[in-house]
Amino acid sequence: MIADWRNKWGEGNFPFLFVQIAPFRLMGPQIREAQLMTLAKSPNTAMAVTTDAGDANDIHPKKKQIVGERLALAARALAYGEKIEYSGPLYDSVQFDGNKAIVHFTHVGGGLVAAGEKLRGFTIAGQDGKFVPADAEIAGDTVVVHADGVSDPKAVAYGWANVPDVNLYNKNGLPASPFRSNPD
Repeated sequence: MIADWRNKWGEGNFPFLFVQIAPFRLMGPQIREAQLMTLAKSPNTAMAVTTDAGDANDIHPKKKQIVGERLALAARALAYGEKIEYSGPLYDSVQFDGNKAIVHFTHVGGGLVAAGEKLRGFTIAGQDGKFVPADAEIAGDTVVVHADGVSDPKAVAYGWANVPDVNLYNKNGLPASPFRSNPD
């Protein structure tokens, strides 16, 4: 759609902003993943993450101001060229070291933080491909993920649920997007 509109309107790669689907009990995480993939494949785009603005029982959550503020940050950066952080952390890559997954992000801003005492929402899988809840700790601009019983991890995910319970942000107050390291 983005490429089609840009082509039909003949204005080049104009800035295109969109909102990631909010948590909702009847909406699977695959749609958020598709939006994250679109962001990665479409130049000059930005996505407002809404994991903290949803309502499990309402597909149209009431927290509109926070979404508008995030879109405004993205517009200031993409459309007006301001040198500001406009996105929360986005999955970049993972490296496996022993029983740990070390997750790298873009858009870390001034650094990564957990809203609350402990990071929530990470899962990890070994050779069998079965994801289990994991412990996660911030280490600089990365998150180190591990779980008892997973000695040789092969995949990691964050917020992989219809209504994810997540709390990873950058120091700019913007939430990380849900992801999985091994999309189908």
